[in-house]
Amino acid sequence: MRIGLLTSGGDCPGLNAVIRAAVLHGIKSYGDEFVGFKDGWRGLIEADYMKLSRHDVRGLARVGGTILGTSRTHPYNYPGGGPENMAKQLKRHEIDAVIALGGEGTLAGAKRLANEGLPIVGVPKTIDNDLNATDYTFGFDTAISIATDAMDRLRTTGESHHRCMVAEVMGRHAGWIALHTGMAAGAHAILIPEQRVGIDQVCKWAEQVHSRGRSPLVVVAEGFIPEGAEEALAGKGEEASGRPRLGGIGEWVAAQIEERAGLETRSTTLGHIQRGGNPTGFDRVLATRFGIKALDLAHEQAWGFMASLRGTEIVKVDLTAALDGLKTVPTERYDEAKVLFGR
Repeated sequence: MRIGLLTSGGDCPGLNAVIRAAVLHGIKSYGDEFVGFKDGWRGLIEADYMKLSRHDVRGLARVGGTILGTSRTHPYNYPGGGPENMAKQLKRHEIDAVIALGGEGTLAGAKRLANEGLPIVGVPKTIDNDLNATDYTFGFDTAISIATDAMDRLRTTGESHHRCMVAEVMGRHAGWIALHTGMAAGAHAILIPEQRVGIDQVCKWAEQVHSRGRSPLVVVAEGFIPEGAEEALAGKGEEASGRPRLGGIGEWVAAQIEERAGLETRSTTLGHIQRGGNPTGFDRVLATRFGIKALDLAHEQAWGFMASLRGTEIVKVDLTAALDGLKTVPTERYDEAKVLFGR
């Protein structure tokens, strides 16, 4: 087979490990040939691709980012897009299957194209860990490791100056990064999109910690909506797609704590640091296993399916299951962490 790979949507540690595993497995086990479409769906639509040999993927498991480049190109709305044109491109360039690596938007496009007859399988990718039908997505563990290290550093400087520290992390609709990072770092309050919390309660938690001679640490997801507010703060304008750029909630929370509780407070936004750099060992292994499974799915002609982690096993699941709403933090998981807030 001649197989094309593409990475679409936000970048994520582990993408290169998937590419490496699929290419090596395909060449060694099946005698396949590979190409990589550049910048996501755009590369497929415009037939802009590079050949991928064993040499091209050598040592990639440990490298962050994606050698193929990525974009948020829509497979239907982009000029020249749509299943008919894309099918012609695949036929013209003798490509038998496509492995699409991406999050919810990418996989939704992949499923729609597969339903229209294109030979596409998926690999779930997002640092937010908010995709259904898989226990974990690669990139999440790396984001947690990076953010936890940052929180540990904030704790030491906060303690030195007797300050309250507020850290804003990624998480537009799901608070998995904030929850796991906050628990790992011993945060005294964790604020996530799934749970409305009043700022008075946040101040109370901070005051309780400060009264014991400690410096409070508050972790807040970018998509957190305080009790009484209508929507998440979008202080960064809009993306080209029209989606609001969230950000600024950390500064707002810090200002409220300082004003209401009288505690000197500083805020830090981790931003894209969370999804840069090299993947952790866990993510390298998970991404590698996903790449191997995706290649096998292509040979099974399991179009419209993706690789998924269930427990410790990598299994095949229909993309429809992954796209049935976002995987958000259950109340019981938040309640576990909440036991440790404040006092």
